[in-house]
Amino acid sequence: MASQYETNAAGRKVPTEVNGKAQVPFRGVGKYRPEGRKAAPPIRSCADYPADGDKRVGSIREALEKCGLRDGMTISNHHHFRNGDLVMNQVFDAAKEIGARDLMWFPSASFPCHAPLIDRLEDGTIHHIEGSMNGPLGDYASLGKMRGLGVLRSHGGRWQAIQDGEVPIDIAIIAAPTADAFGNATGDRGPSACGLLGFALADSMYADKVIVVTDNLVEFPCVPWQINGQNVDYVVELDKVGDPEKIVSGTTRITKSPDRLRIADLTARFVEAAGILQDGWSFQAGAGGTALAFAIYVRDLMRKKDIKARFIRGGSTQYLVEMLEEGLTDFILDGQTFDLEGVRSMRENAGHLNTSPFTSYNYHGKGNFASMVDAVVLGATEVDLNFNANVVTHSDGRLLHGIGGWQNCLFSRCTILPIPAMRDRVPVIVDEVTTLVGPGELIDVIVTEYGISINPMRRDLIDRVKGTGLPLVPLEQVKAEVERLIGGKPQPPRVTEKDIAAIKWVDGTVIDVVKQVE
Repeated sequence: MASQYETNAAGRKVPTEVNGKAQVPFRGVGKYRPEGRKAAPPIRSCADYPADGDKRVGSIREALEKCGLRDGMTISNHHHFRNGDLVMNQVFDAAKEIGARDLMWFPSASFPCHAPLIDRLEDGTIHHIEGSMNGPLGDYASLGKMRGLGVLRSHGGRWQAIQDGEVPIDIAIIAAPTADAFGNATGDRGPSACGLLGFALADSMYADKVIVVTDNLVEFPCVPWQINGQNVDYVVELDKVGDPEKIVSGTTRITKSPDRLRIADLTARFVEAAGILQDGWSFQAGAGGTALAFAIYVRDLMRKKDIKARFIRGGSTQYLVEMLEEGLTDFILDGQTFDLEGVRSMRENAGHLNTSPFTSYNYHGKGNFASMVDAVVLGATEVDLNFNANVVTHSDGRLLHGIGGWQNCLFSRCTILPIPAMRDRVPVIVDEVTTLVGPGELIDVIVTEYGISINPMRRDLIDRVKGTGLPLVPLEQVKAEVERLIGGKPQPPRVTEKDIAAIKWVDGTVIDVVKQVE
């Protein structure tokens, strides 16, 4: 647990040690430049594996035992099944049967389906979680019940942590909708198809041991393979690894709220008026209802103006697939498949490409796709008057969301947050965000039902839309109007001094901490 603190470049008091590891406080955007070489897994020999290439074993437990599972190890997995994952609860039940304790779980994200793992936290099988915690696990951590600190990273930050050696993975679990006995695996076909397996790619490359778990074993070779069997130690067959219907959640449906539809419409009109919407442009829209509505509005504008995008960055949805199949974009560069139309498209459309966080988001690489996107449309739980934003905690201070690719997307050429000015009569625009996840210097435009607020640092955007008739409004005015409606400022969350999670920036530095709620 943390014992010493330092005030970082964002003015936040953060620990210099987390879960026994030294930490670098946030130094500012682009200010931290690490040295050294990438991590690497141990050298293996073909003599240790079956000459016929058949790596199958009889159960998850047997695979864990053959991997040498012992106390204190780090177990990782990907989250492409989202709330339909059927593997990880079984993994940690098997770990309990073996008698392993104090394991660190390192998922790319957890979901409500993983609520049973609270029992494994309680009985000591799992010590703590370093990964996005959505729902019950986040609530559990918020109450200060987890023995170690949670560590939340962006998708690109997770790849960075693995490749830089910050998080050595002992055993990686890769749930694969289709695989062969050698370990080649893909996610775009099979009865449990979930799209791509990009979030598992780093795990397969860097982990000491890798277990592929599948419910659709095919004859060698499994093609096209997204996971290379030469990185895989064991293959386990189960009756079912995931429920693809639960890839879709409530966050991946278009909003029906009149206010939020207005926000989405204003956002589309802004990208047109600012000259961003041009032939050959690129964009990324998040999976929230307002961002999805934006995609619909901008599609209509593209038809009207007879222009097409060169590429769209995914998470893919049926709405982006429709644009690809209509010829409104050349490519979808997909990082995560959010619905079953996206899964189908990846399998069938040559222009629908699966990508990984390395190509899309990794800040410690030789460039990445995120900075090449013309406009990105994202959500937030809070924004303050300095355009700083929060996506992991609510107004009550509870940790109920992960970061996902949100931080990485801030490096686009124009970052837009279309958000309601208040939710359930709780202001979204505040004096200071409860948890700092994204620095205001990277957030360019806030769109609410009251109008469009442009970051004063983006004088170029202000000049472009001046005189266009768009409702431009200072963020301070939006905040004042909401507080007038609700009768004053909201009460700050009631928290203790105990840290329950550290928030990492894309470069691995600590940008903020989350406190235990009272």
